[in-house]
Amino acid sequence: MKLSVGLKVANSLSLTPQLQQAIRLLQLSSLELEQEIQIQLDSNPLLEKIEEESTAESLSHAENQESTDLTQNLNADHLPDDLPVDTDWDDIYTHQSTALASPEYEEREDNRQAEHTLKEHILEQVNLLHFSTIDRLIAYCIVDCLDEKGFLDAEIDEVIEAAQHLLSEAGISEEIEADEVVVVLKHIQRLDPVGVGAKNLAECLKIQLDVLDPNTPLRNEGLCLLKYYELLVSNDLNKLLKYTGLSMVQVKAVIEFLKTLKPYPGLSFESQESDYQIPDVVVCKKDQSWQVQLNPDIMPKLRINSFYSNMIRRADQSDDNIYLRNQMLEAKNFIKSIDERHKTLLKVAMCIVQHQRSFFEIGPEGMKPLVLRDVAEEVELHESTVSRVTTNKYMLTPRGLFELKYFFSSHVGTTSGGECSSTAIRARIKKMVAAENPRKPLSDNAIANLLKDEGIDVARRTVAKYRESLHIASSSERKVLI
Repeated sequence: MKLSVGLKVANSLSLTPQLQQAIRLLQLSSLELEQEIQIQLDSNPLLEKIEEESTAESLSHAENQESTDLTQNLNADHLPDDLPVDTDWDDIYTHQSTALASPEYEEREDNRQAEHTLKEHILEQVNLLHFSTIDRLIAYCIVDCLDEKGFLDAEIDEVIEAAQHLLSEAGISEEIEADEVVVVLKHIQRLDPVGVGAKNLAECLKIQLDVLDPNTPLRNEGLCLLKYYELLVSNDLNKLLKYTGLSMVQVKAVIEFLKTLKPYPGLSFESQESDYQIPDVVVCKKDQSWQVQLNPDIMPKLRINSFYSNMIRRADQSDDNIYLRNQMLEAKNFIKSIDERHKTLLKVAMCIVQHQRSFFEIGPEGMKPLVLRDVAEEVELHESTVSRVTTNKYMLTPRGLFELKYFFSSHVGTTSGGECSSTAIRARIKKMVAAENPRKPLSDNAIANLLKDEGIDVARRTVAKYRESLHIASSSERKVLI
């Protein structure tokens, strides 16, 4: 085999650093983009953020006015008694007449109170009880086994094992019996909130009824009904009336009374913090047409720092000059990538709004079938680019805040040969279930037949899949006999 040197021409695709940066910025959310911009601002001196100039101009104007007034006063023939100064006595020293006056920094104290969790709230009450050391240790183990609803998520044997392990580590050789754990658990179940530490919903409601006054109306009937809680859940009305000896009217009244109790005592201690999403695109209707614009609050305003850019010399090859030149190139590429990201996002959002115009007019029932390929072909982008630009991006509409991925859905064929979006079918199923008779709920087969009458050819198993995705129970579970 003979070796030789030759020339060969071939096409190849390579991802430049600028292209890699543009692709990475496309898939960032608004919060992640803000963090990325801050990182670039901290690392690149040639890149700066455009601030509001109104505040700076007003401050400079005020400073010039003060300096002018001071110069005029100093050049006057008769000096005033009080010359203007740049500080005030009260800015440095605060006057406090007596020791009874309020402290100087009282208003600066942080008086906010941290929210107590359920376990902390119960332990505070346990410490006030006259428990022995072992009983308090058992109480700590019980509280540690509470779930977010306030129920006991452990068996008595598991609590004994945990408490016994802590005693052995402390060097205390004493056996814990199940009766001791049950007694401590009874005390905890009657703390605030009442019913915490119960095993299930029926026991929680029973504990709340036990602590009520014996003369409370419907209390005894409620205890009787909870004995047959399984029949109540399974809607076995005939056996429920037979075993309890209550009439239909009494059962209805007792159920309404039980609804006034707390089914899950621990839910009131859950953190109420909400995860707010910032919209990237805003859609509004003006002059009978839907208009799309980027959210101006999250659009970064960047520019090249003029001070450092003027220091760059064309023929200078020093290290400092080369550094500034490279930083300027990176800053320009970053600003260009940000601009391309916004243009691509706006282009894709406008295409989505154009396809889903009926959704904005009538709601989810008007959703049209749409896939990434349709948008990619229309905006002349690759399908993967459309997928990146719609990930973790949100659109604010008159009907609420939606992720851009929400407007893409599969389709189901219709009897007329057309297509119907799966989101629209889910909306129809939800509307049918909301309008059904609670005593005779619609089965999956009945819903499928109703949809077929409307021209939507969908199988029963597909209806069941859509129903489960909407967290709607089956017809037997939705049936209400009382």
